[in-house]
Amino acid sequence: GTYDDLHRKHPTVPVIGNGKEILLPGFVNGHHHVGLTPVQLGSPDMPLELWFITRLVMKRVDPYLDTLYSAFEMIASGVTTVTHLQGSTGGTLEEVEVSADAVIRAYGDIGMRVSYAFGVRDQNRIVYKDDQAFVASLPVELQGPMARAYARFKMTLDDHFDLFEGLRSRHANKDRVRIQLAPANLHWCSDRALERLAECSEQSGAPLHIHLLETIYQREYARRRSGGTALEHLDRIGMLGPRLTLGHGVWLSDSDLDRIADSGTSICHNCSSNFRLRSGIAPLNAFEQRRIKVAIGIDEAGINDDRDMLQEMRLVLHSHRVPGMIDEDVPTHAQVLRMATSGGAGTTLFSSDVGTLEVGKSADLVLLDWAAISTPYLDPEMPLVPALIHRAKSSGVVLTMCDGDVIYERGRFAKVDRAAALRAIGDDLRRALADDEVERRGLAKALLPYARDFYRDYIRR
Repeated sequence: GTYDDLHRKHPTVPVIGNGKEILLPGFVNGHHHVGLTPVQLGSPDMPLELWFITRLVMKRVDPYLDTLYSAFEMIASGVTTVTHLQGSTGGTLEEVEVSADAVIRAYGDIGMRVSYAFGVRDQNRIVYKDDQAFVASLPVELQGPMARAYARFKMTLDDHFDLFEGLRSRHANKDRVRIQLAPANLHWCSDRALERLAECSEQSGAPLHIHLLETIYQREYARRRSGGTALEHLDRIGMLGPRLTLGHGVWLSDSDLDRIADSGTSICHNCSSNFRLRSGIAPLNAFEQRRIKVAIGIDEAGINDDRDMLQEMRLVLHSHRVPGMIDEDVPTHAQVLRMATSGGAGTTLFSSDVGTLEVGKSADLVLLDWAAISTPYLDPEMPLVPALIHRAKSSGVVLTMCDGDVIYERGRFAKVDRAAALRAIGDDLRRALADDEVERRGLAKALLPYARDFYRDYIRR
């Protein structure tokens, strides 16, 4: 009804906003990993496979504070739900459980929804080659440091499934937490791991989210491993279907895309990451032509080294405008908005609760100041959604609500003291490097030329 009718029926209900804002569903960041960005921790952008090496330089960060850092940025741009794919944290099962619980607790404290998964890896941790064979190929002086770097990862394959079941049990009663599965990538998972993940997903109903075909080197790895495409490999194992989301998908073939569309598999488009790590430009227009379900993921960090969904939507819109005048070959403003809302929601276990504003769904929403978009002038015939996508900034986010709970309003976070959290992060990271962190920094620099040599002739001519 109208405001007057509703206010007359419910005179004691608080009124939020002033009627001069745009109301949207809360955004969903469909693919996220860390808080402080790799650049902040000393790892510059490089081609993905070399970037894996440079990440050895990064300091350990308190997982609770680290998660809060990126949550501040997401919420301030209207994100209410995130798929958090935790990377290969070193340690035993017990140590990883502590880290995972800290990440989930941070989202709970700040008020966001999280669909959490811990990335499963059981092979090829540094390059696309057996771990021990790669260590043996290095000069003697690097073999010890490399073996010690590998030794940090103490989780067995069985441990990963114990972690999944433990997290599901401990967080089962939390409305804003869901636990899903994350085979990290084809090259990081043995067939045994993939088969067990597919079986676990089938039995539990938990979604799967896998990085796939992010680079041309990953395409070649799949060819060498099975003689076909990475997607064909997953299909043979029985992974394709509505529970599976493919992160990136830059190097999917046309036949792969047809198979994805037919199976109901989703894709998470990580536009900023693809640019920053020189992975390529995903065929988003081909995704849309086949009506594939697409989400948007900001990944490690957006093009501005932050987590700003409004900026990411603009980047997605403009990056896929092919030359020429064929309107069907470019994404529309409405498609991009859908990717950031219901498209992302559909890749999580929150799909029935969020992504749209309608009766029966949770009140996850964002208010945007219309004056910030339309001042000093906006032609009255300019449609609202194009105006929003082109002009909305995080500075114009008035309020972010999750499950009817105001978690951010006019620059202030309702549940966590942002200034205190940032001070704590700074204090923590100003400590001196530990001995193992010093060793890994030296190792990262020394390994780069050997990694370059490994990949130089990797692509089949």
